[in-house]
Amino acid sequence: MDLIEARYLIETPFEPEKIATIIAGEQSSGTFVRVAGETDELRERCSARVLSIRELAPADHPSLQSAYLTARGINGPYRRAEVRVGFPVDNIGHNLATLAATVSGNLYDLGEVTGLKLMDIKLPKAYRDLYDYPVAGTKGTRTRMKVHDRPFFGTIIKPNVGMRTHDIADLVEQLCEAGVDFIKDDEVCANPASAPITDRIPAIMERVRRYRDRTGRDVMIAFNITDETDAMRRHADLIAEHGGSCAMVSMNWTGLSALQTLRGSTDLVLHGHRNGFGALSRHPLIGMAFPAYQTLYRLTGMDHMHVHGMGGKFCDEDSEVQASAQICAQPLAPENGDEDHVLPVFSSGQWAGTVPATFDAVGSADFMFLAGGGILAHPSGPKAGIMSLRQAWDACEAGVSLEKHATGHSELAEALTFYGARG
Repeated sequence: MDLIEARYLIETPFEPEKIATIIAGEQSSGTFVRVAGETDELRERCSARVLSIRELAPADHPSLQSAYLTARGINGPYRRAEVRVGFPVDNIGHNLATLAATVSGNLYDLGEVTGLKLMDIKLPKAYRDLYDYPVAGTKGTRTRMKVHDRPFFGTIIKPNVGMRTHDIADLVEQLCEAGVDFIKDDEVCANPASAPITDRIPAIMERVRRYRDRTGRDVMIAFNITDETDAMRRHADLIAEHGGSCAMVSMNWTGLSALQTLRGSTDLVLHGHRNGFGALSRHPLIGMAFPAYQTLYRLTGMDHMHVHGMGGKFCDEDSEVQASAQICAQPLAPENGDEDHVLPVFSSGQWAGTVPATFDAVGSADFMFLAGGGILAHPSGPKAGIMSLRQAWDACEAGVSLEKHATGHSELAEALTFYGARG
């Protein structure tokens, strides 16, 4: 029997074995009592299996409150365990929303637990093959952009929102001339009154095509098309009509099913922004960790996926960012090759000074490095900002410190002085 394996971190005043059995039953063929029609044959065919339980150190206080436990006067100690449960593939079929409902569903609401977090999901190859692969991923993005043997260096339109269409087009033209590889909208700029997307796409792509025709160098623009499903499909068609190659989506707010529909209707590169992920992940004992999250969203056919940044402005430990980036470079099914990789995208407070840590985290040049203020706020302008990033990368390749490399490279030297003073 093919199984989809889900790994959970649980906290409970009960025996972890009892909770593991509840998880398996609640999310497959069972409920809290046996019902008519629940034959032994049906249970054998459809019941989820508890695969393993590894108990961890207990806690004196509950991570989350439960009215169920309070009403029954049940207190700690609160036992913690890592639990692996296998769900029969045939219960789910080719249905991503139901996969998510199966491995998550009502589990977060169980009265018996004071903490439950979905940590990871493992898929059999035959099940992974039911879903779309990236149309580009890391390898395809390199081919399309003709960027090899180094990271992709890009930026974000700043200010985030409020600029007029012609101002954004002017900035994009300036950034193309500065040498960026990639430019994206901010997540809060999709279809504002100041720059409607139906105006923004043709105005920006006219500048990009002109630059491409003159220089032979392509710059990938990720237009934020986050919206309801039909609108996203229309916007994707408009991008393609004007010679664009990429669309950005806020994955959490469009959802799995809408992204599947979008992927099925366009061959644009899909740039997945995970804004809102902290609501799912930030608490250690509720929600969903990145390994599980990225599995679900990669099944929609994403090509790029944000992982935050090393030494950035968000709450993640650098070790979490590193682990997130590395898992993007692994296939969802172990037998698959690099066609099943997504490109990890580093952003949030990035500048030349964080390039070495990013390289160390990934261990290769296969990443996208986005710097908003790290390019646009450089004291000598955006061209110097992008030069400082490339000089930082050159230092990494040469195995020398940024400070040493900066002695002969003024753009990097200015960046170290200007951004370094801000901590």
